Amino acid sequence: MKTAGKNAIFYPPGGILIWILIFLELITFGIALLAMVYEGGQDPVSFHQSRLLLNPTLGTLNTLILLSSGYFMALSVGALKKDNAQLAKRHLVYAMLLGFAFLGVKGFEYYQKIGDGLVLGYNTFFDYYWLLTLFHVIHVIVGLVILGFQWFGMRANHPERLDDLEASAAFWHMCDLIWLLLFPLLYLFF
Repeated sequence: MKTAGKNAIFYPPGGILIWILIFLELITFGIALLAMVYEGGQDPVSFHQSRLLLNPTLGTLNTLILLSSGYFMALSVGALKKDNAQLAKRHLVYAMLLGFAFLGVKGFEYYQKIGDGLVLGYNTFFDYYWLLTLFHVIHVIVGLVILGFQWFGMRANHPERLDDLEASAAFWHMCDLIWLLLFPLLYLFF
């Protein structure tokens, strides 16, 4: 097992396997986003009118929530690097609570869209909206489960715990990054 702090290309924070997974996920989302942009170019009026039916305030709020969650995740890793497991656990709880807040806001937004009849199959824009955001929500839920396992298993002075927390943080930050790609394309540009 590698030790914490090793700084080589084959030993990035969290290990090489998590980074392979992250790159594959980013490629998957990237292909879907490129397809959405292409489709939007084919029918710009419909995409623009559909985008106006989204609530950019909720999208912005969720952006701020996820970025704040990522900040607390980084603080958690930093605290564990300084052998302060209690502070790391506290920051991890804040990161998770904000992750749940993201899901709550997203759930409210979904409730509104369903109530307005803007469901999968309504038009191409909303097909992309639902598929991309639901896929992202699944990633957030998986991330919260991973963070929950980290919180329960965290122990001070165990280098392998730092590696696990760094891998979890990398996955969590991937969720942030994906949202930062989704938000402007869905809520601002079309």
